Amino acid sequence: MAYSCRVRIPLFSLVTAVLRRIVVAELVRGMYIHELCGSWMEHPFWKTKFLLDSAKDLQRIRDSGIHEVWIDTSKGLDLPSGQTVEQVAVETEAVLRAAEPLATVKPTGLEEEIGRAAKLCDSSKAAVMAMFSDARMGRAIDVAHVAELVEGISSSVMRNPHALISLARLKHADEYTYMHSVAVCALMIALARQLDLPEPLVREAGMAGLLHDIGKMSIPLALLNKPSKLSDSEFATVRGHPQAGTQILLDSKQVSALVLDVCLHHHEKVDGSGYPHRLAGEQISLFARMGAVCDVYDAITSNRPYKAGWSPAESIRKMAEWSKSHFDEKIFQAFVKAVGIYPTGSLVRLESGRLGVVLEQHGQSLLTPRVKVFFSAKSKTPIAQEVVDLAKLVGRDKIVGRESPADWGFRHLDELWTGLPAR
Repeated sequence: MAYSCRVRIPLFSLVTAVLRRIVVAELVRGMYIHELCGSWMEHPFWKTKFLLDSAKDLQRIRDSGIHEVWIDTSKGLDLPSGQTVEQVAVETEAVLRAAEPLATVKPTGLEEEIGRAAKLCDSSKAAVMAMFSDARMGRAIDVAHVAELVEGISSSVMRNPHALISLARLKHADEYTYMHSVAVCALMIALARQLDLPEPLVREAGMAGLLHDIGKMSIPLALLNKPSKLSDSEFATVRGHPQAGTQILLDSKQVSALVLDVCLHHHEKVDGSGYPHRLAGEQISLFARMGAVCDVYDAITSNRPYKAGWSPAESIRKMAEWSKSHFDEKIFQAFVKAVGIYPTGSLVRLESGRLGVVLEQHGQSLLTPRVKVFFSAKSKTPIAQEVVDLAKLVGRDKIVGRESPADWGFRHLDELWTGLPAR
């Protein structure tokens, strides 16, 4: 397979930005916002890079639940006490590496499971679309059918967690709402098993993941798929989906309190800045804390009508950066164990100068996955494709960085690791 590539010029040769991370309480007018630290679903801003010159926008940031921001001091006011890029990078890597070591596991090979997972993705999407359509029309949810779906997803995740989880990420923007539910179901199951929960609770976690966003059926489709900035009133409407979903599930009278709680509280954060009830720490149930992590990961790795998703490895890095204010520390570390520091489908650079896509996680270390190399970053040309097991190359080659497929112009990267045509 041929890959086109734009010549990649190191960022530091083009940009003189001086970035600092500060807490929102220290934000003042005159600062230049470089990035809001959180999922773009948590704030109403269309752009995340702008000069903060409005008292209204300052208040909107404070009200959104965003805890920290990056400011560009070359374009606005400085705050010398803010953290530098280097300081944050050290902290973030420490959070990720705290998930080591892994317990030895021997799942079914990715290649063996990927075909079954692809068929399961398609059938699950159709089933969820039908279920959500029934909810939109006011019909009762067929909980027995939901349980069947969860069972099928659970079996695939048991065989190989990375196949279905990674395939479900490759959704089109217009099918996000449905496939997001399938993806969060799979992620919740994988996380529950990583936390060593009993199998009945693993199934409950899966059902909670599948139904957590059912309240979005109360929101007009035009608003859910709007390709531009939401107004404040529209943003408030979207943020009402946890309560709406809880009412739908209560009316069904067939789901457990655990499932109801995830539906209602999957947008809560451990620092108390989430919604709808601004719960903090242990006030948030175990399942809701799990749901928060799984929901954010799939949301920020998915393409939306208004924004392209981040790569899996960049998403995990971002979540680690936000983790102290957003997520339960132990649950986030278990999540990293479940999906990897460099999840399947991630583009990485090796010390040898080769670029590769991550295929599978190693059974005992998050730092040495199997990688399919295919491109030379030094010569900027394709090379013979080869699967390398970094666990067998310790001391000779290793991952030295995450890369963005968009920066390199790789348009068909997912075909490399799935072996399937573009979805």
